[in-house]
Amino acid sequence: MIKNKDAITNFLRAILGIIFLMSAISKLVAPGLFEITIMEQGIFTSREIVAYLSRFLIVMELFLGLALFQSFYLKNIILPLSIFVLLAFTILLSFSVFAGDTNNCGCFGEVVKMSPLQAIIKNIFLIFIGMILFRLQDNNSTKIYIPILILVVSFGTVFGIAPIKSYDNLVFTQYTNFENEGRVDLTNGNNLVAVFFIECEHCIETAQEIVKLENETGNISNLYILFAGEDSDSIHSFIDKTQIVHPYFRIPLEDFFGLIGNSPPRIYWLKDGKVKEYWDDNFVVNIKRFQNKISK
Repeated sequence: MIKNKDAITNFLRAILGIIFLMSAISKLVAPGLFEITIMEQGIFTSREIVAYLSRFLIVMELFLGLALFQSFYLKNIILPLSIFVLLAFTILLSFSVFAGDTNNCGCFGEVVKMSPLQAIIKNIFLIFIGMILFRLQDNNSTKIYIPILILVVSFGTVFGIAPIKSYDNLVFTQYTNFENEGRVDLTNGNNLVAVFFIECEHCIETAQEIVKLENETGNISNLYILFAGEDSDSIHSFIDKTQIVHPYFRIPLEDFFGLIGNSPPRIYWLKDGKVKEYWDDNFVVNIKRFQNKISK
C-alpha cells in the first residue's frame, strides 16, 4: 500500500512540476508578450511595474516546478504555494473571460496557445491534483536550505535570462494587438514598422513594391503596419489594391503625424523597441539590407 501511495504521489508531483516548468520556460522565450497579456487586464497601467510582476510570477513557476522534484517542505510550503499560485492565475484569467477575450492567455507563452477559458479549466484540474497531493504527501520539514537554494537559483535564472528593460523611450510600446496576429511585442528583437495613410498614393505604391519584393524573395518577416486615415477610409480597400498581407493596427491621426516626416510613408527598423533606423525613401533597398542583416 505504501509503495502504491509513493508511486501515486511521485507521478502526480511529476505532472504538476513539469507543467510549472513548461509554463515558466515558455514565458521566458518571449516575456514581453506575457507582460502585454497582464497589461490587457486593465489592472496596471505601468509597463515597468508589469515587467517586475511578470518576472516574479515566472520565478514562482520555475521555483515550484523545480521544488516539486525534491522532498523537503512539500506539505508545509511547496504544495500550498502551488495551489495559491494556480488560484491567483485563475482569478486573473477570469477577468479576461468576463471581458470576452478569446486570445491566447499566455500561460504557455506562444508555444501552446490557449484561450482564458481553456486555461481556467486546466488550472482547476491542476488545483485538484495539488489538493490530492496535499492529502497524500508525507510531511518532511528538514533541510530548508534546499527550497531556499532553488528559489535563489530561480530568481537568478529568470532575471538573468529576461532582465527588466526601460520602456520610457520606446514609442511603439503602446501598439500590442494587431489584426491577423494578435498580441505583438515590438520591444523584442528586430522588427519593421510601416506607417501608411490609407488614401496616400505613395503609401499604396510602396506597399505594392513590398509585395513585389516578397514575390521575388519570399515573405518579409517581422513587418507590421500602422494605418491612419479618416473614419470613412477603409483599410480593406488599401489591402485590396496592394495585396499586402501583414499584421496591422489602426492608429489615431495624432499618433500618425508624430511618426512620419514631411509626408508618408515612413518605415522604422526597431531593435528591441528602439529606433535603429527609419526610412522615407529607397524602401526596397533598405528592406533588403534589413533582411540581409538579420539573416546573418
